[in-house]
Amino acid sequence: MNTNADIETRLERPIDRWFANYSGDHQNPTNQKIHVIAVPTILWTVTALLWCIPVPGTLFSAGFWAAIAAFAAWMFYYRASRPLGFGMLAVLIALLWLNRWLYATLGSTRMLQVAIVVFVLAWIAQFVGHKIEGKKPSFFTDLVYLLIGPAWVLGKLYRKLGWKF
Repeated sequence: MNTNADIETRLERPIDRWFANYSGDHQNPTNQKIHVIAVPTILWTVTALLWCIPVPGTLFSAGFWAAIAAFAAWMFYYRASRPLGFGMLAVLIALLWLNRWLYATLGSTRMLQVAIVVFVLAWIAQFVGHKIEGKKPSFFTDLVYLLIGPAWVLGKLYRKLGWKF
């Protein structure tokens, strides 16, 4: 049986508090299912959009800004939880490799167009989910929840697999 002390101990880490608050805004099963699809999709679109930003007058090619943002996000996740940090590192690397392939296949303009359309559709899905939930998105409270969402989805996978984070 969980005592208040057990709950307080579990909520000592910031990641546990963020997940508890985020979960509180995502109780409806339909909203959760939407988020499990839309949040990783939005994460991909953000990395894809950043991938397409050129760095003129430098030796850096496409993907520079996406790599910088991915590294900064990874540092956030790693500091919050090492197991989640390593999981998010794998996710971010996979997304960057996907972007590299899409950029080579589609080119910058077409990749940018696809990313924008998917970004808009995924956000529409998110807002539909929150309309169903009857609660506003967590990031309206604190922008850090834009980073928490992907980790929360990964945390759901970890729990299904019986992994601790």
